[in-house]
Amino acid sequence: MATLYLLTFARILLDWKYRRQTQDERSRDWRRWAWRFTLLSWASSALWGALGWFAFLPDEPQTLAFICIVMTGIASGAVPSLSAFPLAYAGSLLAILLPFAIRCFMGDGPIYDTYLAFTICLFGVDLYYSRVTHRTLAETVRLRFENLSLIGSLEEQRDRAQGADRAKSRFLAAASHDLRQPIHALGLFISTLGALGRNGDVPAKSARDLADRARSVIGNLSGLLDALLDISKLDAGVVTVAREPVGLRRLFSDLRAEYAGIAGGQGVDWRVVMTDVWVDTDPMMLKRILDNLISNAFRYTRTGTVLLGCRRHGAAVEIQVWDTGLGIPAAAQDAIFEEFVQLANSARDRAQGLGLGLAIVRRTAALLGHRVKVVSKEGRGSMFSVTLPVAASIPRPQSDRADPATATQHGGIIVIDDERDALDATALLLRTLGYRVYAGRSAAAACHEHRRASSRGEAPVDLILTDYRLENGQTGIGAVRDVNRYLGRDVPALILSGDTSAARLREASASGYRLLHKPLDAARLRDEIEAVLVAKPDDRARERSAAIR
Repeated sequence: MATLYLLTFARILLDWKYRRQTQDERSRDWRRWAWRFTLLSWASSALWGALGWFAFLPDEPQTLAFICIVMTGIASGAVPSLSAFPLAYAGSLLAILLPFAIRCFMGDGPIYDTYLAFTICLFGVDLYYSRVTHRTLAETVRLRFENLSLIGSLEEQRDRAQGADRAKSRFLAAASHDLRQPIHALGLFISTLGALGRNGDVPAKSARDLADRARSVIGNLSGLLDALLDISKLDAGVVTVAREPVGLRRLFSDLRAEYAGIAGGQGVDWRVVMTDVWVDTDPMMLKRILDNLISNAFRYTRTGTVLLGCRRHGAAVEIQVWDTGLGIPAAAQDAIFEEFVQLANSARDRAQGLGLGLAIVRRTAALLGHRVKVVSKEGRGSMFSVTLPVAASIPRPQSDRADPATATQHGGIIVIDDERDALDATALLLRTLGYRVYAGRSAAAACHEHRRASSRGEAPVDLILTDYRLENGQTGIGAVRDVNRYLGRDVPALILSGDTSAARLREASASGYRLLHKPLDAARLRDEIEAVLVAKPDDRARERSAAIR
């Protein structure tokens, strides 16, 4: 009994020392601790086994039965406590039952054979239930860790969703403010023009001044809408990446010429270090990224230098834009890539931009798989960079290219828009540009106008121009299909839309038709139409001949 209590105290002491260890120490040395507990368990079990050897009294059957009952209880009771480590229980079970089994085997008489058979059966049954208990414990622990991992993942997703919701709320609030301001100013300009008209003839100088200011406001509004549209496209995942080898010499040369006037007007030294490196990227997206970085550099540099160059790092190239501007505090260098964040424009001056440029840079670079980095010291300037892979091959120069100036302006266009004012304005513009126009507020109405024009003579159809949202729940995609069915052939189409939701962008992108977003000025609309009409002149000629026949 003294030895048993001594072993129990040793096990308690070992448990106390184990619990003082850190989690990392326990995880690193768990096998050593497991074997320490196992050896003490075996020693304690060996004491109970000794009871079966020394208290085996053949002349006292009641004592023998009592010893058998005690060892059965000890052996079976250890199943839940030792089965977590199967070797510990198997050794303990053997230490408890083996001495008693040996004495029964050495005894003479059927009673000892009965005890021996009972001991062997008890050993098998307890070992089986120990294995079952071990599996249950292992499954319970596994499920517990899975639940903890799931809870952690759910909490992370919840925090991410809450953060996204707060960011979206801030984004919408800032966007609403920046949209209302130019609309408010435009309304005041129009009201002023109306008041001048009611007072008599409007002086030419006043009319020009109001027109210039209104044009500036519309330009700011269009810039904001375009930036919001770019962000919506990137978030919706409908932007198609067209990677190809891009020569940085040509790109840098274009950028040097493009920003030379801005540098001269601000008195800032504009330097471009030329290079012959070719990179693998989307040329339009890379140009947009660099435009935003260079524009920001000029915007926040009052004096000094803006530098564009690159550094080669093995199979990658880091394009860098340096400036000697205001610099960015270290604590704000992550925040500047959020929407509508402008550290040096607390007054929300439209001339200082809208705070969307770097948000577009981050999303576009992520889509391309390019890394964006910023290094800045407050009061000394900043360096923004984007790292791209070097192109594996350099394309051969192309000698003959299509000249947009050769595009015809005498084709036929079906125009569909359920808004009467927008329909009339678009039709008037296209007729002024020299196109034949068949306009209607629905696909059926436009086809009816074309049918009437066909009855009077030649009525070619080279393009379909339709709004996305039409009356009676119809979409521009469905209208294009209806017109193509009426014509009996597929005609190129442009779809206009003011809807920037992710679902609409994905649906329009999946249709394969070119999607243009309102507001759209006349020059942009003309360029888009000419780009479509000049793309396949031979096909257009065959379609026109078929229409004449």
